[in-house]
Amino acid sequence: MRTWQVERRKRTRHLIELGGLVVKARVVDLTGDDRAIILGAQLWMADKLKSNQGEQARALWAAKGKEAFAVERAIDAPTISQETPQDRA
Repeated sequence: MRTWQVERRKRTRHLIELGGLVVKARVVDLTGDDRAIILGAQLWMADKLKSNQGEQARALWAAKGKEAFAVERAIDAPTISQETPQDRA
């Protein structure tokens, strides 16, 4: 595969993952899939990050995101039973 194809696939995967975050945060549902609202919110977020409150916003949002990922991992984590199928026989 050519280098440009590999790079294009990497970029495509990255964009899909970013879009997945928008869906995961339920932004699509909450906005009725209104792209103008979603873009406006992202522009507001970018302005906030560039402002004198940027570091504070970054820290707050990072903490919320890490917490959400941790909750998701806890919900999706398989539970390991102490009893094996052989013990039941």
